[in-house]
Amino acid sequence: MEKKWYVLHTYVGKEKKVKEALEKYLEDSDLKEYFGDIVIPVHNTFVMRAGKKKVIERKIFPNYILIEMEMNPETYQFVLRLPATTKFLGGNKTPKPLSKKEVNRLLGTKKDKDAISNEMKFLVGDRIKIIDGPFDDFEGAIERIIEDKEKLVVSVTVFGRITPVEVSFNQVEKLD
Repeated sequence: MEKKWYVLHTYVGKEKKVKEALEKYLEDSDLKEYFGDIVIPVHNTFVMRAGKKKVIERKIFPNYILIEMEMNPETYQFVLRLPATTKFLGGNKTPKPLSKKEVNRLLGTKKDKDAISNEMKFLVGDRIKIIDGPFDDFEGAIERIIEDKEKLVVSVTVFGRITPVEVSFNQVEKLD
């Protein structure tokens, strides 16, 4: 049997504790071979605090964690006996695994045609044209590349002043 991804519902705010408890119990368990990754889906958000930009990690699905596991009665009971867990999504006795497409979307490994390839498409100093968003049709030069978030910091001229603007990879096209 192969490992599949399942969604586990937890008590409010206990996602991290459930993940840590599961990892701890698996260290000493003979069921370790039936489990893969355990993930709390999060995304980073920028907020302004005291005039400074701060990155905050927010849960995409509060009260839920993703578990890659081989589902059988023994592993099912093992997980549900953990403190602060309630149920698996998709049914009490036979939870439904997530499809590969859902897993890729949730874990941010989207492989669609329009996804940006892992190879570096842009270089600092490249001239680009913004093709989407509030700065549509503006041209500028790349100052910085934020690869993990697939964003660029681009210098554009707004009202006669050079201004840095943050845009996504898919909002720009390279000028020759």
